[in-house]
Amino acid sequence: MTQPFLWKDVPLSDDLFLYPPPFGFQGLRSKVAELLKSLPLPGSAQELKNRSDKCRRCVVVGNGGILRGLELGSLINRFDVVIRLNSGPLGEYTADVGNRTTIRMSYPEGTPLHWVDSDPDTTFVAVVYKGVDVSWTTAMINRISVPLWDWLFFWQKVPDHIPLDSHRFRLLNPGVIRETALDLLQFPPPRSQLWGNQMNVPTIGMSALNLASLLCDEVSLAGFGYNFSVNSARLHYYDKLPMRVMQQQTSHNVKEETAFLQKLIQDGAVTDLTGGIHCSFCPR
Repeated sequence: MTQPFLWKDVPLSDDLFLYPPPFGFQGLRSKVAELLKSLPLPGSAQELKNRSDKCRRCVVVGNGGILRGLELGSLINRFDVVIRLNSGPLGEYTADVGNRTTIRMSYPEGTPLHWVDSDPDTTFVAVVYKGVDVSWTTAMINRISVPLWDWLFFWQKVPDHIPLDSHRFRLLNPGVIRETALDLLQFPPPRSQLWGNQMNVPTIGMSALNLASLLCDEVSLAGFGYNFSVNSARLHYYDKLPMRVMQQQTSHNVKEETAFLQKLIQDGAVTDLTGGIHCSFCPR
């Protein structure tokens, strides 16, 4: 089974360096080694893993506009592990999305500029999409400044501080993303090209689903699904971005991801709490 996180003093296998981010750490061995020094030892903090005496239930909370107004917050709060993605806010949206956060899984540009999780048990899971993300994660754990040179490689403003103790950080094993892309979604492996994207990088929601399957016995989804039949539909529950924005991106193959999720729902492998994956609300 893929180990979900990488740990201090645990040797890194060579296959972690076969591919560039987000599928691996090719060319980043020294940076990753430096980052791992800042991470906890396995077992030194409360672990996010199954207990044999209990069926552990995960919910992955996406940021889809379908969440708005459904008032699922109290239901979401009852799950054992609540995984949130990127900067999805709480606050005024608590009635719809709850206020418990076990894991916030993000990369630098997706992380809230102002921390939104008040849950004392929150763990931040860092996802590496490019080399500079390793340096940023190291800086966040050690509460030091990000090197000035690195700021040039972020495509939007990123936080310069995450108010969590070092034992509350985890580094996602890139094998989780590689497994999501190559094994589950059957995307082609990354290859060198001069320009353009290969559309073989899974969305963070799909990678979070795979992570949840490693941490829990039962997995549910909330806030997933794209209503492309209505371009003006909300993309997110917290802003007014229209659905067509997602259609313009070139890194993710959301059509293939949707087909895979629909199969999981049909087979009863996961539960869709908001009903957006089959898009039952879409006009036919």
